[in-house]
Amino acid sequence: MESTTPRPVCAKEALDLLNCAADSDFDREKCVRFLEALRSCIQEKKVKKFSLAEQNRAEEDQIIKGKQ
Repeated sequence: MESTTPRPVCAKEALDLLNCAADSDFDREKCVRFLEALRSCIQEKKVKKFSLAEQNRAEEDQIIKGKQ
């Protein structure tokens, strides 16, 4: 059986919006559509807060160091 890594909630929508904003050919209307898609996903999945993987690891490391 293959092991798969679950995708973060609304990852595609968030990446689409970030890449649109970073595009040298910035298209505000296109980015607004991506923003609306992300907002819709957030509401549908009832997301409360986003965080970056690196940020989570750093916070976990601080917690572990604090317990030692």
